Amino acid sequence: MNEKKKDYLASLKTWGKEVEEKMEGVKLDGKDSEEWKKQLSDWKSLLNDLLEEKDEPTDEKIALVEEKSTKLFHLIKYLLENPRQSQGAILPGQHILPDLPYAYDTLEPYISERIMRLHHDRHHQSYVDGLNKAETELYTKQSDNKLIKHWMREQAFNGSGHFLHSLFWENMSPRGGGRPSGELMRQIEKDFGSFAAFKALFSNAAESVEGVGWAALVWELRSGRLAIQTIEKHQMFSLWDVIPLLVLDVWEHAYYLQYENKRVDYVKNWWNIVNWQSVSQRLKEAKKVNVPYV
Repeated sequence: MNEKKKDYLASLKTWGKEVEEKMEGVKLDGKDSEEWKKQLSDWKSLLNDLLEEKDEPTDEKIALVEEKSTKLFHLIKYLLENPRQSQGAILPGQHILPDLPYAYDTLEPYISERIMRLHHDRHHQSYVDGLNKAETELYTKQSDNKLIKHWMREQAFNGSGHFLHSLFWENMSPRGGGRPSGELMRQIEKDFGSFAAFKALFSNAAESVEGVGWAALVWELRSGRLAIQTIEKHQMFSLWDVIPLLVLDVWEHAYYLQYENKRVDYVKNWWNIVNWQSVSQRLKEAKKVNVPYV
């Protein structure tokens, strides 16, 4: 291996060890801790593979490890500067756009980089801005009583858009697709008969949404089982007292630039990037909520 490249990769490995040692003394929310450790593990695995290669690493591989190093650095910086809610509630009007847990182009060919940039940076940001504006008017100002209904509607619409999109990004992964396993699979088979039946019903529900909206797999707290629902726009035609586990955005901005009016193709291809690990974790946490069945 070229000595210059070898020294560079070795310096990255040293940096990684120093970061890992420093982070051991930092108290993070459980989810934050898992998130950064997973990215660190992926980064270390890629770096070690390059160091052990007999052939000269290509410039593309060097660029990839540089990209992952930068992402890891920004993730740690973000986690330290923006601790999760366990460290304190988010004040009215203080919501921020979450970073994507992957690069814009890593869901290709199923969702294009252009769509991801527009969807995340513009559409999701607009919901964050709208929610912050509504909350500021409702909770930090003496609002005109005549405008209460307007700001309540803005809060519901933009808040639902922000929270659903935040879950939507987590529900996808470049390493996703396939079938779930463990407790999630057992629950799906129990409540839907089979994974194939669940997948068909979820896909048909997504395709049936009139105009704009979402399809969602939810945990029904009051019945102790999984269910599928469609959500008109963001906040209408939906069940209450449920916890969303898996959501699919079928607003046209989520797919039209790539799939045009072929929503069926978009839904079909989306299954290739479903992050079942995210869904499994949400089901596990949802089952901890103890309420009487009705």
